[in-house]
Amino acid sequence: MILVTGATGNIGRELVRQLHADGRGPGVRALTRDAGRAEAVVPDGIEVAEGDPGRAETLKSALDGVRSLFLVAEFGAGSGVLEAARDAGVEHVVLVSSITAATHPHLGPAREKLAAERRLRESGTGWTVLRPTQFASNTLWWAESVRDESAVRVPYADTGLPTIHPADIASVARAALTEPGHRGRTYPLTGPERITPREQVAELGRVLGREVACVGIGREEAYGPMAAAMGAEVADSVLDLMGGDVNDGLLAVHDTVARLTGSPARPYRRWAEENAAAFR
Repeated sequence: MILVTGATGNIGRELVRQLHADGRGPGVRALTRDAGRAEAVVPDGIEVAEGDPGRAETLKSALDGVRSLFLVAEFGAGSGVLEAARDAGVEHVVLVSSITAATHPHLGPAREKLAAERRLRESGTGWTVLRPTQFASNTLWWAESVRDESAVRVPYADTGLPTIHPADIASVARAALTEPGHRGRTYPLTGPERITPREQVAELGRVLGREVACVGIGREEAYGPMAAAMGAEVADSVLDLMGGDVNDGLLAVHDTVARLTGSPARPYRRWAEENAAAFR
């Protein structure tokens, strides 16, 4: 049995869909904090379990019979969850961390990812760590301004990063969960090319069939709303990663997706086409 946590999220929902498409539905359990919400998006034939990865005591029934676990660091890679998984007989955990654990370990959010990775490696359970770069779905932050103003205000508008489609993270996770040879491995994951915010905005305009303006703003102007939404430390870290403190590791394009899945990484334009409704 494979337990997929965050089954209604960008990665988990796609991972469940792919496992179902592979014919593994009877061996998949989708974990969510709200079973009613999950039933609306989880394919027929997939068992839904309710629980909170941040509270290990809620996972006992969900972990029953599970041998492989998909886990996202932000939503429950604490020692309690890993101890519960080990005690339940889980043999392999696939953890989504971040490429910043390698490129920017001095930043607070990256330190948290590294701590989650360390707990997993020390847990006594087989492990695979995925380190994706910036998600294409992060541009959903722009949806309201695109809908209301046909404009996006963004710092570092001409700094290109190898943005990854969440479905590609799910594809690599599927391979790690179902194929041999991935235990004890750490994989950097990126999209197929670097793309700037200005180029992303242009792609959104293309799929929407109307002009969307990209307005470059300074770091200070961007910082206020971001700090209010996510806290000062995280806002500073995100701004560094958007362009304030990029390095060769963050800019590098990796072929991991193609090597492990047999299919090329999806470009941003595909994500934009698949999610255009959010911006209309």
